[in-house]
Amino acid sequence: MTAVLRHSLLRCPLLLATVAIGFFGCSARPAPKAQPAAERPAAPVTTLPPVPVHPVMLGIDVLEASGFNAVTGKTVGLLTHAAGVNRRGESTINVLRRAPNTRLVALFSPEHSLYSDEPASKNVEDFRDPRSGLPVYSLHGKNRRPTPAQLKGLDALVIDLQDIGVRSYTYAVTMRYTLEACFQAGVEVVLLDRPNPLGGLKVDGPHLDREWMSGVGAFRIPYVHGLTMGELARMAANAPGVLEIPDDIRRNGRLTIVPMRGWRRTMRWPETGLTFVPTSPMIRDFSAVVGYAMVGLGCEYSGFKHGIGKDHPFRAITFRGKKPEQIIADLEALRLPGLSFRKLTTTDAQGRTLQAVYVQVSDWNAWNPTELSFELMRLACRYDPPNPFAKLDAKKMRSFNIHVGSTAWWRALSADGAAVDLDRFKTTWSGQNEIYRQQTSRHWWIYAP
Repeated sequence: MTAVLRHSLLRCPLLLATVAIGFFGCSARPAPKAQPAAERPAAPVTTLPPVPVHPVMLGIDVLEASGFNAVTGKTVGLLTHAAGVNRRGESTINVLRRAPNTRLVALFSPEHSLYSDEPASKNVEDFRDPRSGLPVYSLHGKNRRPTPAQLKGLDALVIDLQDIGVRSYTYAVTMRYTLEACFQAGVEVVLLDRPNPLGGLKVDGPHLDREWMSGVGAFRIPYVHGLTMGELARMAANAPGVLEIPDDIRRNGRLTIVPMRGWRRTMRWPETGLTFVPTSPMIRDFSAVVGYAMVGLGCEYSGFKHGIGKDHPFRAITFRGKKPEQIIADLEALRLPGLSFRKLTTTDAQGRTLQAVYVQVSDWNAWNPTELSFELMRLACRYDPPNPFAKLDAKKMRSFNIHVGSTAWWRALSADGAAVDLDRFKTTWSGQNEIYRQQTSRHWWIYAP
């Protein structure tokens, strides 16, 4: 790449998106002839509200500002959900439907379905979207990836999914499976990038062992991975062995990433100025995103539960038979950096008093996102002796491991219980994650202001 081109790319994210195919060594093909306007689905009539003042333009905003260059003249599908909106809060579905010289003909949905209102793990059938009239192909139903029949007739499949920066959250899995299916079918992927709500600097927890790769973990990365969806896709397209397809198909696959503008790795979601749209029923706000990274693993078959009634998912924790005061005392004795704990009292719909321990991040820089989860596992062995994990049947053991990802940790925890040497594992994971940071930094985008 010439110095002049490199300088231009750093200054102009639109040019960066235009030449992204070349970064991946992917081949290009002429755009298909534009379809007559009469053949396109009727675009919704929309009066756009004023653009909010904030520092970040999302991939969909950059695409629109470019005149929809990446999809012009193409028949496209769209993989998205409720959080797939532009900075005005307008659905990417509607934005693409009004894109000139572009035909949006099908929608694809991940876990929790198109409107992010279905519970975790529920399989959803294909349906027709009542708002747009378009067919919706569920990628969390009878198939987990687009089929050749569903991709037939598409020039490109656009992906606009809001991830939360945690390995077991399934939208990144769906993205990877979609990349593989599209590359095999010769269909271009156009990925619209979005922020990692936890920022791009937090990397924490065990890596995923290959034997535990599944529908809740398709990348061999730390539990808190520090990448955006676009950066994960770039890594998958660039690095041999990430996608489970023949390498010649990977090299010939066509991936265009439309980067954000103005995002910085130091930015947590609140610093973006963007409104958080719930990504699933339990991830309603940024607080829940933080909690998912922090206690999600610790509530896997340990006896600890998250939430108090229907409130504070992943932030309020309880353990049957244990008062909040005891849990707080035991957690404070651990002196976990960046965390504090307080008792939370509320009432349910029947007027009954409910109490829990609310977990607060008191120092973001000192906070190690997954540390509390592993301490909860050790504490559970004290609260439910001799060891609740040693009693898991094969199905629950597999579920625990596909989320946590470390065979070595499972063997030590199930054998040693409360006496497990967590410090040794934290040291190992920290060293692995430093190498991971160095290796993945080559896939980071340089986001123009």
